[in-house]
Amino acid sequence: MEKKVALIGSGNAFFKDEGIGLYGAKYLKENYKFSPAIDIVDGGTLGFKLMPLIQEYDEVIIINTASDDTKEVGDITIKTTEEFLNGDLIKKTANEVEIAEMLQICSLTEQMAETIVISIVPEDIIAVEVGLTQSLRAVWSVYIETIIEKIENLGIKIEKKDNYVSLEEILEIFANPSIEHSRGF
Repeated sequence: MEKKVALIGSGNAFFKDEGIGLYGAKYLKENYKFSPAIDIVDGGTLGFKLMPLIQEYDEVIIINTASDDTKEVGDITIKTTEEFLNGDLIKKTANEVEIAEMLQICSLTEQMAETIVISIVPEDIIAVEVGLTQSLRAVWSVYIETIIEKIENLGIKIEKKDNYVSLEEILEIFANPSIEHSRGF
């Protein structure tokens, strides 16, 4: 039986770099085909409402930011749920708190997906603006390649689609929701 896999983009698109998980998920959905198919979910700031997904799927990849003062802006960390929960949980934003607590609760249940969290250290999660700082734009391709590699490690083949959608177009979709409604997440 095929594994059910979900990629969850998490964050808040209205606070600059905190939206990178959402932008990454949308970018992958627009630009790549996955075989077998995976579900790409706009997890936004749903936090605890993501629990059913963590329990419904076999494998889950959550992509987001991590406000980690011990790392440099743009550093990417990859942690399993166990590593995530055993480490010093950084909880500076409401979204970080909810993701951490949701994973803690799910880890106590019998039904939980194998989950990894791919996080990138943001520069600015204060500015009320859809977009990315130059620091995160500079590592965008590394961020995307890291996520692709983890998806491929699950045995999923990834192929580029013909119609390329740029990061700028993705940001425009989030800045103008009417565009999103015409395209769908």
